[in-house]
Amino acid sequence: MSLLNNVMDHSLDDGYAEAAARKKADGTGGMPKTVRAKLGLAVGLVLAALVVTVGAAQARISAPALAKEREELIDRIHQQTAAADKLEDSVDDLRDDVGARQREALKDGGSGQGDLVDILSGAVEVHGPGVKLVVNDSKSASQGGDGDPRETSGFSDTGRVRDRDMQRVVNGLWASGAEAVSINGQRLTALSAIRAAGDAILVDNKPLVPPYTVLAVGDGQRLSTRFQNSPDGLYLHALQENFGIRTSISAESDIKVPAAPSVIVRTAEPSARKGTS
Repeated sequence: MSLLNNVMDHSLDDGYAEAAARKKADGTGGMPKTVRAKLGLAVGLVLAALVVTVGAAQARISAPALAKEREELIDRIHQQTAAADKLEDSVDDLRDDVGARQREALKDGGSGQGDLVDILSGAVEVHGPGVKLVVNDSKSASQGGDGDPRETSGFSDTGRVRDRDMQRVVNGLWASGAEAVSINGQRLTALSAIRAAGDAILVDNKPLVPPYTVLAVGDGQRLSTRFQNSPDGLYLHALQENFGIRTSISAESDIKVPAAPSVIVRTAEPSARKGTS
């Protein structure tokens, strides 16, 4: 209690009190004594008040204009977003229409191998026995140790699934006897590409997010066994052991692989050379 009483009795430090008393004795403390000093102080206070008043007035005047500009910008964003969504829906409808016309053209070809061509080209939906393979990033996505199964590359060796990993998985399934393959509902054909954009994996320029569910139509149990014993299946197992990549594979009695959105083949031709005189 003595400490509290001392603090309450001496709320102002002794050094400050002595300095204030010394200035008062010298006549240098307190308010200005001369008329000139008082006038300077008054002018300073007036200028400060004027600056604050002008600033407040300008802020009050500009506030409605800024709010209006903000509302207009928000409206433009909403309009452009709606327009982009509408265009995207139109593109999807046109893509579906083109795909349907392509499938009809393949059916009207009159070839006895039309059904096989439809399946191999990805023009039709396929269902039957097969394999379901799920590949996911590691829980920690931590740095890997020695024995990197990815060998050397430009990517950091972390617990994230990379595009080259999915390339090997898909190629391994094809080599093991898969008849149709999809990743997260995206059908793969001879025209498909699996690429990377930063940490994202793109399949035919469409970004996918983990976990990556790979469906492959084929002889279920045989396809599963052949893939797991293949170099690509062992590669996936090495990723699991070294980097914590999570995988699961199971033979399914009936799975569905959707048709590809487009099977248009684009070819390039050299331009005709003009003769020179």
